[in-house]
Amino acid sequence: MSSPGSGAFPTAPLPVALRHDSDARGMSGSGMSGSGMSGSGPRATRNTGAATVPGVHPTTRAAWAFDARRPALIAVAHGSRDPRSAATMYAVVEQLAAARPDLDVRLAFLDLSAPSVDQVVDAVAAAGHSHAVVVPLLLGSAFHARVDLPGLLAAARTRHPRLYLTQADVLGVDPRLVTALRDRVHEAPGAGFDSGAAHPTARVAGTPFDYAPRLGIAVAAVGSSSPAANARTAEVARRLTTLTGWDTEICFATIEPTIVAAAARLRARGADRILVAPWFLAPGLLTDRLSAAATDLTHAEVIGAHPALTEIVWDRYDAAATTTLTRTA
Repeated sequence: MSSPGSGAFPTAPLPVALRHDSDARGMSGSGMSGSGMSGSGPRATRNTGAATVPGVHPTTRAAWAFDARRPALIAVAHGSRDPRSAATMYAVVEQLAAARPDLDVRLAFLDLSAPSVDQVVDAVAAAGHSHAVVVPLLLGSAFHARVDLPGLLAAARTRHPRLYLTQADVLGVDPRLVTALRDRVHEAPGAGFDSGAAHPTARVAGTPFDYAPRLGIAVAAVGSSSPAANARTAEVARRLTTLTGWDTEICFATIEPTIVAAAARLRARGADRILVAPWFLAPGLLTDRLSAAATDLTHAEVIGAHPALTEIVWDRYDAAATTTLTRTA
């Protein structure tokens, strides 16, 4: 599969569920086959063989089967005109689907990309589900999570009164995401981290000796008119310092402090190597803006598809599904 930054993924014109042929074949021994599963209760199946499914990478052979008695997962991403963003979100959702191949896992976008939330909810209802858990792939609880998405789901409930829709919590400043951010810094090209090392190393010019440069990390986020939202970025930086011992500063793509200002503050405190840690799930215009503003710095990759993100999303799903069951019992 092409990397998320390659732009090789087409934008999806239709709602899709992500499964692989190997997932379906691997379940045949437990009573599931391409034509259904023994036992009572509704089940939806689909086997498209080698056909290309719109919105799925051309090399992915799509075949999915799920138990419609269990809540579907609708992972809702922000959306972007940049194809790298959608590609990254498809990679995230493919990992989610691989983690629980018996569940119906779908990707939707709030804006600018397809499929839309409306399209996916309609498809989930048509597949025979009575319940879906909607997990926002959002780092903060801002307008999209508090107003936009609840409004879309309220309209969907009117269209599909037999489909129970539960909105889960956003990802937030989960400690596991901070760990994922640390991992992206470790993986940054030229960062100088030896395997398992907490700090990078560098060669003393003209000698065979290494030293440990003082590392400064600029934690970069979107930026908001909401002081509370910007305070969450500061919390990310504090947690990263607690986790790693690295000196950190925050900066934003759309407001001050800028990445240049953050780098200057880190240097003033003695940092002689500065890396940028983008607090973004996917690449796009804003991460490009940060890169262009500081071409002399090493920029780590966005969080993207990471095991920690998979774990957090399923935790949000389980919490919302359990709460729903408790309320309806």
